[in-house]
Amino acid sequence: MSWREREALLHAFDSNWIAPVGPALNEFEARLRSIAQTDDAVAVTSGTAALHLGLLALGIGPGDIVIVPTLTFISTANVVRYVGAIPHFVDCDETTGNIDPAALEQALSDLHRSNHRAKAVITVDLYGACADYTAIAPICSRFAVPILEDAAEAIGATHQGRPAGSFGRLSAFSFNGNKLATTGGGGALVGPEELISKARHLASQARTPKLHFDHDEVGYAYRLSNLLAAVGSAQLERLDLLISRTREIHHRYLETLHHFPGVDIIRQDSNGGRGNGWLTVLLTDPSRHRSPEMICQTLQNQHNIEARPAWKPMHLQRPYTDCSITGGSQAASHFRRGICLPSGSSMTETDQRRVIDAMITELRPRNGTLQLDRLDVIAERSRRLQGNRETTRPAA
Repeated sequence: MSWREREALLHAFDSNWIAPVGPALNEFEARLRSIAQTDDAVAVTSGTAALHLGLLALGIGPGDIVIVPTLTFISTANVVRYVGAIPHFVDCDETTGNIDPAALEQALSDLHRSNHRAKAVITVDLYGACADYTAIAPICSRFAVPILEDAAEAIGATHQGRPAGSFGRLSAFSFNGNKLATTGGGGALVGPEELISKARHLASQARTPKLHFDHDEVGYAYRLSNLLAAVGSAQLERLDLLISRTREIHHRYLETLHHFPGVDIIRQDSNGGRGNGWLTVLLTDPSRHRSPEMICQTLQNQHNIEARPAWKPMHLQRPYTDCSITGGSQAASHFRRGICLPSGSSMTETDQRRVIDAMITELRPRNGTLQLDRLDVIAERSRRLQGNRETTRPAA
């Protein structure tokens, strides 16, 4: 946060436009339309609400089959159950963690052959990087299945020059407190005007334009407040600065930690895309390193550093163990190996230096196979990167 968010919030407060709508909400939605390069946008209370509305606007209902990546946050799967549909999970790509196009094609083909056609595909732009839509879009087009893009983590990211949020028939963003741009709690659905109009109607308790309270279907209290939208609009003004900072953090992790044997870092730039740096995820080798959970506990208990294992796949979560899945081994491997490192734009270089030093200690081979001079090179590279950036750190 900066003075700009505080100023915008106080301006909205002083205007007495509190909730649920007002000028700040209109401005926020206009900024989202521009960022995602879509016709329309509706701001709502959470990214989960946006996904829920997206399925409803696409006409997904009881008994319909929806393709869902298994490596994701649980809300992506939960919204399918909200509308009474049936999730079919698909494995992730080994290098990016995003949905594997080959596994997606296999799932759609298998469902088609069994006369159980999928009615929608939810893609997830994981960790702040877009999925491989160059491969995914033609597959979905061939099977005539619409894409609902879960871009909750990826605002400002691009694929082949196009922004996150522009690839689905409808696309959802999240502005939760842990996202790169935040309203404290909120989300948005973007897409064509006719579908967003439907979603906006449902998000406003499906009230018709009459003087008395008249509702033509079951709706939801999902509209974002004008006050939170004011904060969000100011955040979007500063989006380029925030992304520049998180990309810098990701680059420093990449430069200082990927040299260790058995360590991979999921890169933000692959398949013609450029991520926003929202979250840096490190993959360890179970034969060389302690488990992600043990490493995270050490970081918390000994260094006061919060880190977490990567997403636990949906097909391994208790509510979804009965669901069908295509593949699953890659997602399970990511969970077994993955550590989400602190990546917020408010981190200082000193903060990140503490994380890197703690991780160097954790990743140092216990069998002595990595020579001490190699460790000195890694440490010196980390110090040099820190020094090069300390004079140019954005005020994030």
